[in-house]
Amino acid sequence: MKKLSKILIIAFLIVVNPVIVNSAEILQIKSSNTILVGDQNRNLTIGLFCVDVNENDEIEATNLLKSQFPRGSKVKIKPFGFKENVLLAKVFNIKGTKEMTELLVANKLSSEICPS
Repeated sequence: MKKLSKILIIAFLIVVNPVIVNSAEILQIKSSNTILVGDQNRNLTIGLFCVDVNENDEIEATNLLKSQFPRGSKVKIKPFGFKENVLLAKVFNIKGTKEMTELLVANKLSSEICPS
């Protein structure tokens, strides 16, 4: 009976006091393919994976990303590797409904350059 009551108390505490999950947030969008994100204790520069924005569309692409992912937006990061000490990743909004690369491609501001 003691074990059952301990298990019930632990289960109750887990349900009532859930673990807080901290996600990354946008600190700055530097360009159409480079962003700065941070969590509680570190900052990380991320290069968008599979992005090739034409120089003529650079400002428009950067402004689109800034409008759809404003500073402080919570994001999820799916890493793919490193290039010159920059993490290459896909960046999604916290709900997973928008992704930066897909947003640029959908607005015809970038072509995907992903390896097959």
